[in-house]
Amino acid sequence: MPGGRLFCGRLRPSFPGLVDTLGYRVGISDHRTFGWPVHALHSSRRPDAGNAVRRTGIRPVIGSGPNITAILIFVAFVAASLGITWWAAKRTHSTGDFYTAGGKITGMQNGFALAGDFMSAASFLGITGLIFIGGSDALLFVVGIVVSWAFILFAFADRMRNLGRYTFADVVAYRLQPERLRMLAAAGTLAVAIPYLIAQMVGAGSLIETLFGLPYFVAVLIVGGLMTIYVAFGGMLATTWVQVIKAVLLLAGVTALFVMAMAQFGFDIGAMFAKAAEVHPRGRLILRPGGLYDDPISVLSIALAFVCGTAGLPHILMRFFTVPDAATARRSIGYAVVFIGYFQALIVVVGFAAIALLVGQAEYVDESGRIAGAANMVSVYLARVVGGEIFYGLIAAVAFATILAVVAGILLSASAAVAHDLYAKVIRRGEISDQAEMIVSRAATVVLGAVTIGLSLWFRNINVGVLATIALAVAASVNFPVIFLALFWKNLTTRGAVAGGATGLIVVVVLIVLSPTVWVNALGNETAIYPYAYPTLFSVASAFFVTIVVSLTDRSDRASIDRAGYDAQVVRSELGGQI
Repeated sequence: MPGGRLFCGRLRPSFPGLVDTLGYRVGISDHRTFGWPVHALHSSRRPDAGNAVRRTGIRPVIGSGPNITAILIFVAFVAASLGITWWAAKRTHSTGDFYTAGGKITGMQNGFALAGDFMSAASFLGITGLIFIGGSDALLFVVGIVVSWAFILFAFADRMRNLGRYTFADVVAYRLQPERLRMLAAAGTLAVAIPYLIAQMVGAGSLIETLFGLPYFVAVLIVGGLMTIYVAFGGMLATTWVQVIKAVLLLAGVTALFVMAMAQFGFDIGAMFAKAAEVHPRGRLILRPGGLYDDPISVLSIALAFVCGTAGLPHILMRFFTVPDAATARRSIGYAVVFIGYFQALIVVVGFAAIALLVGQAEYVDESGRIAGAANMVSVYLARVVGGEIFYGLIAAVAFATILAVVAGILLSASAAVAHDLYAKVIRRGEISDQAEMIVSRAATVVLGAVTIGLSLWFRNINVGVLATIALAVAASVNFPVIFLALFWKNLTTRGAVAGGATGLIVVVVLIVLSPTVWVNALGNETAIYPYAYPTLFSVASAFFVTIVVSLTDRSDRASIDRAGYDAQVVRSELGGQI
């Protein structure tokens, strides 16, 4: 078996993780799966798989073809989003409009947009797939996501809005040396955005290729082209409304899927869980921890990746500046927590309902437990079982809509890092007109969009999980420590921030290369030097340690200036002021 070897009903997988279709790598470092044939997750390792399968583990259900409902709904969404872009372009006249929609987004609108920016198809497809395989251990991801947003609400929201203007670099550069911190922040933003964009684009191209019947090349051009158009012409205003519409569609779609699935059990959630435990090879063990992880290192690394990584994602942090004041920023995060928490709660039930309703149906799960395509597709398959072809097409189209909304937000944050942080503030040292910066911003968007499309075509067979791991781990290890210490620690210095950020980036890259995903599966070595799926426990700790030590030992004149500016920063972060 290419994906692993089965010993007495236990699998020892050679591939140590479930690669989500659309971006998140959710690592399975545990060597046990209690009899469930996890090779179903790794259909990319099967020699008979096609290109799309090798990339993402997706393979169409036997006898399936392009779904007309999905195509029609997707085309309608694209048409509506292009109309929004045209409308937004007429209202985008300045850098403030382009980067932050002029700070005129309401709390409710920004709450929906934040949820839409975060609730990717990775959450929808990947977590349900994890539940389908490992049961309740997948709750680690759900809890990590909800906790991360609660942390953002209480620790970051108002302070970020009061200190920043366009990007999180404005915040960390408030009292530290601006040029060096902006270069670090821009590097951290691009190190998150580029791998994340490629991962989303490769996964999206493969998904559209499989379910719509379009060639991969065409699928990537469609997604990349639309992404670039949204951002280059409509800026943050278009991106916001695309994300709002996507969030509403996704919440409505998951709610409908939840209702239709529970209707199969007379809305008796206990009966649904009992049925899932009855048909799953692990039985009632799926309701207990230990199905995916049995070591604390993996659990802590994954928890840190989600809590710290989410709080360090540039496209999420950028949304704080789209509202008029700190109170609205805090309120919008509160709305986002409600929407995301509601979504994650439904996803848990949908995952267990998929076990109860799909296991035993040969079209989706055969007698050996092999899942048609990959476990990432179980929520889409569930939609077909409970709602037929029309509902299946609707859910598939909603999944594609989520991709466009997410990549637009990521691309905007990357273009802001290049145009605002690097060009306007570092290269031109602020000596640039508003109109000139607008031109550079749009040019940066087009160039980054073209580069992303090219890399997505070039790396069409790459493991998207590696890229997504890099993105989330870099956000946790480079961006988060600098932001957190800049806000809450008086002794942070420029030298310490740069040293810590660089350390976090180096440790992340080295540990990912030495992990089983790259060292064993990509490079062909027999044993991984670093045995865990996520590097965040060690990379985040290293970044904090180096930042603190270097800052405490820094006796330079610049360090004195950095420390002296903290009290004024605290006042500004709490009370706000004219930017």
